[in-house]
Amino acid sequence: MHEHVPPKPAPGPCHCANLRRAARALSRRYDEALAPSGLGVSQYSLLRALSRHEPATAAGLGAVMGLDRTTLVRNVALLSKQGLVVSAVDASDKRSRKLRLTPAGSAALQAATPLWEAAQRALEADLGADGRQALDAALAALAGLGE
Repeated sequence: MHEHVPPKPAPGPCHCANLRRAARALSRRYDEALAPSGLGVSQYSLLRALSRHEPATAAGLGAVMGLDRTTLVRNVALLSKQGLVVSAVDASDKRSRKLRLTPAGSAALQAATPLWEAAQRALEADLGADGRQALDAALAALAGLGE
């Protein structure tokens, strides 16, 4: 007996809903690719951004990533609990805390990067050169709407 698989929903008239649906599908794809590393795409993205901007304040990292403070703090807390990120008082400003990768965080990022790169290459192959250029242009235009 065949299992009934519901049809994929057709895009509706709401661009925002369609973009959110596509983002969830793409996040699932990257989460699956990163699964062997124990990281999800949100965690990987945060570790990667922090590695490029450390030491960073939560506000600074949130600005770089386009995340609100609540979302960033929740994700940093999870990574801290896993021993991948540490938050310490800034020596030059005792009121400020700086985020850094721990050695375990650096190792997790290094282990996950080839998996992320493979997911990138697979998506680029699926889209083709023209599709990738169109996607990059559309995402840049949409990101600019919020500024």
